[in-house]
Amino acid sequence: MKKTSQPASGNLVLQRPLAKRLKDNWQLYLLLLIPLVLTFIYKYIPMYGIQIAFRDYKASRGITGSPWVGLEWFERFFTAPTCGRMIKNTILLSFYSLLWSFPVPIILSLCINQLRFKRYKRVVQTVLYAPHFISTMVVCGMIRIFLSPSGGLINLLLGTSIDFLTESSAFRTIYIASGIWQDAGWGCIIYLATLSAVDTSLYEAAKVDGASVFQRIMNIDLPALLPMAILNLIMSAGSLMNVGFEKVWLLQTDLNKATSDVIAVYVYQQGIENAKYSYSTAVGLFNTAVNLILLIVVNQIASRASDVDFI
Repeated sequence: MKKTSQPASGNLVLQRPLAKRLKDNWQLYLLLLIPLVLTFIYKYIPMYGIQIAFRDYKASRGITGSPWVGLEWFERFFTAPTCGRMIKNTILLSFYSLLWSFPVPIILSLCINQLRFKRYKRVVQTVLYAPHFISTMVVCGMIRIFLSPSGGLINLLLGTSIDFLTESSAFRTIYIASGIWQDAGWGCIIYLATLSAVDTSLYEAAKVDGASVFQRIMNIDLPALLPMAILNLIMSAGSLMNVGFEKVWLLQTDLNKATSDVIAVYVYQQGIENAKYSYSTAVGLFNTAVNLILLIVVNQIASRASDVDFI
C-alpha cells in the first residue's frame, strides 16, 4: 500500500485561517503591536520632516508654508570649503574603527571560550564588560586625564610632556583605541552565546582525532561564528558614516580639527548652534543616503560570499 505523506506541523499552523490564529494567539500579537507602534511613531512619522531639506524652512511658516528651494542646500554643502575634509574624515574614522575594532570581540570570545575555570572566566568577562557602562562623558574625561601633558599617565610612561589632543595625527588613534577598550568586551557577548550553542561532541571528537587547540578553533569555533560575524559586519557597514558624535565633540579642539572635523559634528553646529535647520537636515539626509547605499552593497557582497541573504 502506498503511504501518504503527512504535512508538517508548521504547515498545518500556516494553513489555519488568519482570524483563527489571531484569536488563539492574541496575547502574542498584542505584545508585538507595542514595538511596531513605537517604531512607527518615533521612526516613520518623523520622516515627514525630511522635506525641509528641500525647503527654506521658517518655524513661523511651518513645513508646508516654507518655500521650496530644491537642491540648493545640497549644492551649498558640496561647494563648502570644508566639505571634502569632513567627508574624508568621516569615512576614514569610521573605516579604521571598523577595521581595528571588528575582529577584537571575535578574538576575545575565542580566548574566553578556552578558559576552563568558571570563576576566573566570570571575573574576566565582568572586567571586559564594565567599560561599556561608563558614559561617553566620563570616558572622554578619563582620556583627557591620561593624556594630560602635565602628570598624565601616558606622558609619565613615555617621559614626555606632549599634549596629544592637540595633535591631529593622534586623534584617530585616540578615538579608535578608546572605542575598542569601551566596547570590545560588550561586543563579544553575542559571539560567546554563539559558541555556547556549539555541540560539545564536536570538541570531544576533535580531541580524539588529536586536534590541537588552534585546530579546534579554526575548524569548529570560527565556522560557527562566521554567520554572526557576517551579520554584524553588514550592520556595522550600514552605519559607516555615523561617527559617534559625542566622543568627537568632547575630544575636538581647534588644533586637531584637520582630522576630527566630521559630518555629525557639523550637522550639530549648523542645526543646533546656528539654527540652520534646512541646511543641517540636507547634510544629515546625505549622510543617511550614503549609509543606505553602503548597507545594500555590503549585504550583496556578503550574500554572494555565503549564499545567504541576511536582510
